[in-house]
Amino acid sequence: MMENVHLAPETDEDDLYSGFNDYNPAYDTEELENDTGFQQAVRTSHGRRPPVTAKIPSTAVSRPIATGYGSKTSLTSSMGRPMTGTIQDGVARPMTAVRAAGFSKAALRGSAFDPLGQSRGPAPPLEAKNEDSPEEKIRQLEKKVNELVEESCIANSCGDLKLALEKAKDAGRKERVLVRQREQVTTPENINLDLTYSVLFNLASQYSANEMYAEALNTYQVIVKNKMFSNAGRLKVNMGNIYLKQRNYSKAIKFYRMALDQIPSVHKEMRIKIMQNIGITFIKTGQYSDAINSFEHIMSMAPNLKAGFNLILSCFAIGDREKMKKAFQKLIAVPLEIDEEDKYISPSDDPHTNLLIEAIKNDHLRQMERERKAMAEKYIMTAAKLIAPVIESSFAVGYNWCVEVVKASQYVELANDLEINKAITYLRQKDFNQAVDTLKMFEKKDSRVKSAAATNLSFLYYLENEFAQASSYADLAVNSDRYNPSALTNKGNTVFANGDYEKAAEFYKEALRNDSSCTEALYNIGLTYKKLNRLDEALDSFLKLHAILRNSAQVLCQIANVYELMEDPNQAIEWLMQLISVVPTDSQALSKLGELYDSEGDKSQAFQYYYESYRYFPSNIEVIEWLGAYYIDTQFCEKAIQYFERASLIQPTQVKWQLMVASCFRRSGNYQKALDTYKEIHRKFPENVECLRFLVRLCTDIGLKEVQEYATKLKRLEKIKEMREQRIKSGRDSGGGSRSKREGSAGSDASYVDPLGPQIERPKTAAKKRIDEDDFADEELGDDLLPE
Repeated sequence: MMENVHLAPETDEDDLYSGFNDYNPAYDTEELENDTGFQQAVRTSHGRRPPVTAKIPSTAVSRPIATGYGSKTSLTSSMGRPMTGTIQDGVARPMTAVRAAGFSKAALRGSAFDPLGQSRGPAPPLEAKNEDSPEEKIRQLEKKVNELVEESCIANSCGDLKLALEKAKDAGRKERVLVRQREQVTTPENINLDLTYSVLFNLASQYSANEMYAEALNTYQVIVKNKMFSNAGRLKVNMGNIYLKQRNYSKAIKFYRMALDQIPSVHKEMRIKIMQNIGITFIKTGQYSDAINSFEHIMSMAPNLKAGFNLILSCFAIGDREKMKKAFQKLIAVPLEIDEEDKYISPSDDPHTNLLIEAIKNDHLRQMERERKAMAEKYIMTAAKLIAPVIESSFAVGYNWCVEVVKASQYVELANDLEINKAITYLRQKDFNQAVDTLKMFEKKDSRVKSAAATNLSFLYYLENEFAQASSYADLAVNSDRYNPSALTNKGNTVFANGDYEKAAEFYKEALRNDSSCTEALYNIGLTYKKLNRLDEALDSFLKLHAILRNSAQVLCQIANVYELMEDPNQAIEWLMQLISVVPTDSQALSKLGELYDSEGDKSQAFQYYYESYRYFPSNIEVIEWLGAYYIDTQFCEKAIQYFERASLIQPTQVKWQLMVASCFRRSGNYQKALDTYKEIHRKFPENVECLRFLVRLCTDIGLKEVQEYATKLKRLEKIKEMREQRIKSGRDSGGGSRSKREGSAGSDASYVDPLGPQIERPKTAAKKRIDEDDFADEELGDDLLPE
């Protein structure tokens, strides 16, 4: 084999890389198929013999190598080729491979640099997945279950609870199929417990959201009883919440306590929340002492605003004054954990710092801090108003104690608000003098408190119709705080009361510029525009207010009234229909609807709403009169009698209603009852001419002997009346000079009232006119009863 060994030639001593591509042909695997010796060795047992290395001459003499002890030895390859890195003919070669790493003379002679073998073409395509394999089916099914759970959660967050439940149920069905397939393919230990837990938990949550509490409890029970789910015991909190919604308070407390036992002490926040739920449940059951113990434990471990407020409520329920005071002090001491206001004030004129402060002044964190502070102030104010009347001998002393406690705390600015609430409490107790004295104490306070107190004082004096004082304090409130919408509204009210509507509108507009949601100013400016007969602007104001207060009966009534003033009865009817949908028992709205339908000629609809108005308020004379007129007009005089009888009960001194009752009896053919009624009227009103005329007519028709008596009385009264009319006529002729005879007659004097009896007023509608003319005039009597 030595003839196949080619040593590196020494042609060019300067080229260190020359000859390294010359190697033993035995290593040329590409030519093995043409190598007869190799093929012979493969076909025989020659290839299985161990190689004889003893006959290969060694190159140790020419290739020494240094060892750790300084000796030098030569290394040879198994085929007799010298190793790289050895010294050949006294020249050391670099440590390289058989083939150079892309750099050789051959590359310079035309071979391309391709260390990654990209010239061989693209890699063969990946082997396609076998979608029919069991493992692939399981993976796809597991992916589908996860997608269904996510879709269920998204639907719940969007408010579509029904869709969320359907998705959760579908996920549960597919998850059971997945478990069965896994059991067939692999061992039960390989089942995805996390997926099973998430599917069951989501299903229980969706059941609870859809108020299917029994199904939710069963699903939670499946999770809790499965020992393979770690930390599943804390889900008993959710079960307790469901029992609380079902008002099964004993079971709710039981499950809360079981959950409390399952949660380790390191999870303090979770344990505090469960304790708070237990305390609330005790309050609902009326076990206030147990609730106090729970909330006191919370306030000692991790005090918070809600627990402190609930503790005050529990102490108030049992009437323990000392505990109420201690609980209020604990509530005051709860740290807010918010930044000071000074943080948002720029300490310098650095533009970068100012931009940063402006950016964080109203960010989400700052908004959360404001909400937390507002909630704390609300709890403290409500607690103070609750306990102040009961912790001391009088509510004033109790308020003073609360004010002193607040002044010594971090809520110093709330002390003034408590003082103002004290004045408002005096107002509720109708003690106006004490309220005024309390509010006057703030005249020397800072501008905000002074403005609030002056606003309340202005309102008090306005209610007492002392408009000068109301205007004075309204000016004080406006001067103290020009941006106070309540102060500007009160000032506008005082100007409105004095009749200066244009100026009042300016104050209301300024109030709206400062606070566009000031509903009082918006309502008042609508009334002002009505006074100024600017109906379009009034309607616009009330419609804006309707967009803010959707179900305000006052606003709906004003809109209907404006449309009526604009002579648009259809729109007025439409808005009144909305009004009675909000207040269906408002008799005034119902009667107004009846009046509008009557003006439109729809008698049946008018009767319906007038009757409903009468049913809710049977003392409205106008409604009673219309209903009586309607029945007479429709020839049902018997039904009209009950309405006129009620009117006579409401106005017993008005002879008109009793005459109508008698007339109804007469027109219905019941002459005896009519005669008795006329006699009763004559007994009560002996000088009534109309009653005597009807008595004379009825007695004549029936043939009674009393006719002469009534005729004599009638003549005497008519003579007295004629003499009085002549005196009035002569007085007018002497005073007026050129007035005509008709102008001086009694019939033409609309303001004339007969001293012998009340004047019968001219009816407003055609139906009422027909009643008066037909019921009080016969053919012989003419039209003398009605002044024309």
